[in-house]
Amino acid sequence: MSSRGPLTSGDWLDVFSRIAEGVRRVVLPLAGTEAGRAALSVGAGGDTTMELDRAAEAVVFAELAGLADRGEKFSILSEEAGRRSFGADYPLVLVDPVDGSLNAKQGIPLFGLMLAVIDGPLVSDVYAGLVLNLATGESWTAIRKQGAWRNGEPVIAMRRSLAGRIELLGLESSPRNLKLAQGLVERVAKIRILGSMAISIALTSAGGFDGVCAPSPIRVFDMTASLLLMSENGGVATTIDGEPIAKKRCDLDSRSTLLCAPTPELHAEAMRILWATR
Repeated sequence: MSSRGPLTSGDWLDVFSRIAEGVRRVVLPLAGTEAGRAALSVGAGGDTTMELDRAAEAVVFAELAGLADRGEKFSILSEEAGRRSFGADYPLVLVDPVDGSLNAKQGIPLFGLMLAVIDGPLVSDVYAGLVLNLATGESWTAIRKQGAWRNGEPVIAMRRSLAGRIELLGLESSPRNLKLAQGLVERVAKIRILGSMAISIALTSAGGFDGVCAPSPIRVFDMTASLLLMSENGGVATTIDGEPIAKKRCDLDSRSTLLCAPTPELHAEAMRILWATR
């Protein structure tokens, strides 16, 4: 332990903000380039690690290794490198260096960085998190039981603009599983597929989307910081069967479907539509 005691939630967000600046600095020049998309290996999460993933993760580990050198004890779980211990099982720092790496590889300017810290194995154990839109620089942060912020300002969810109908739905699905959400898809006004779950859920926490649906099981790990944003701002996140996401494990193997919304009312409305058409 360092002489000043363990890091607080605010301390971790300061660390995450420094990491975010460095990651954005190295990833942006690589996005959409042959150098950035060069395949290197298969990461701990099972996806192919590209040069832009490696460069982003190197920034993260350099900053966190500096904390360990100063006496902090913690572990890291990264989508690319897997789990590494720096003297203690918890706090555990969760790292998705480039969420939406296919977008980044293809030069589509919507991909993010996800950082979270947990004091237990479940989603409900996340106590601080950051999501950064690497393309725009917009940042989202949250602290358990203290609130959520967008670019440093408290997140205030926008009111729905189309009464009686879900106007804008975020979607993440394989073509095969799309039929599981077909009823909901047919009832909404518009659909957007962003390719980054971290950013999609963050936007939903502020009312940008009326909801996000993922009928294909996706990695819970990728969503942890955004789910904290959602809960701190009064939103609701469950599986498409209505089971709470908060009790899912934060590891590289745990997967889940998702239905989330910025208000309990919108979530209940989306659930009713799903159940009525399944």
